Amino acid sequence: MAKMSIAEALRSAIAEEMRRDERIFCIGEDIDIEGGFGGAFTVTLGLSKEFGHDRILDTPISEIMIAGAAVGAAMTGMRPIADVQYGDFLFCMMDQLVNQAAKMTYMSGGAVKVPMVMRAPIGATTRGAQHAQSLEGFFTKVPGLKVICPATAYDAKGMLKTAVRDDSPVLMFEHKLLYGSKGNRAEKDALSPIGEVPDEDYTIPFGEAVIRREGTDVTVVANLLMQYKALEAAKVLEAEGISVEVIDPRSLVPFDYAMVVKSIAKTSRLVIVEEDTKRNGWGAEVAATIAETAIYHLDAPIVRVATFDVPIPFAPIMENYVVPSAQRIADEIRALMKK
Repeated sequence: MAKMSIAEALRSAIAEEMRRDERIFCIGEDIDIEGGFGGAFTVTLGLSKEFGHDRILDTPISEIMIAGAAVGAAMTGMRPIADVQYGDFLFCMMDQLVNQAAKMTYMSGGAVKVPMVMRAPIGATTRGAQHAQSLEGFFTKVPGLKVICPATAYDAKGMLKTAVRDDSPVLMFEHKLLYGSKGNRAEKDALSPIGEVPDEDYTIPFGEAVIRREGTDVTVVANLLMQYKALEAAKVLEAEGISVEVIDPRSLVPFDYAMVVKSIAKTSRLVIVEEDTKRNGWGAEVAATIAETAIYHLDAPIVRVATFDVPIPFAPIMENYVVPSAQRIADEIRALMKK
């Protein structure tokens, strides 16, 4: 076992997969230029020393080109790992991702595969409205795309390996405040979720959630940074006699509904926490599905805690207000327990 940050775990996964399969390459803006950071958050730092710039491809600032090149390469048998500096710029790639990558296997009757990974940093980090969104919900509704969101070093490495080996296009969302990167790319208020990562090769199947904390009174489903906020709230509530079970879905498409249903059968209450906006977020889909399939397990309404339906403010005090905090999560759980 080795102790790694999420950024280090991702870098390790990429290197191991590139050694395993010569069809794999990385493509993105400034992912390993001389004197650079290794992408926006250090993940690809130093990889060109081993693999060269033929397989670590630095591109101009053109997200449309990155996505188009990745989709085209995947369709011809390569296995690209594409990097977008900020998840917000996925909007520049919507035609390539939604109309090409997601649909090509269906349109070709299975003859054409699109085995590509698109890595996207998300989350509010005092960068303003165009560099702060959480976009998972936009892509969970697109048939043909798989959507994952690892929040630990162990999951990041194992799930990236699974994504690279998958024959479907996979969007991998990573929170900026969880990379654990150091030096010039250290993020203000970042967490450092250093975790143990096996030395041997391993993968993590999509669609298998994990319980981060067991509880008996209320089930909380939360991804990425919100998982850590939920755990913080659960610790506070434990002192008040409220037992909170925290589930990390890890992947949103496919989604592990079985684990959530099993949990609410025990707790009878459900809270969904996400950094996406509340209106039409992925949490809304989870809430609707649970209401359709398992409502009789619940003794109270489903509660969603999410970013308010406004653009992310630039001012730190306002950003902290609109994005869910551990205190807001705890307050919502307290209120739910009284219903």
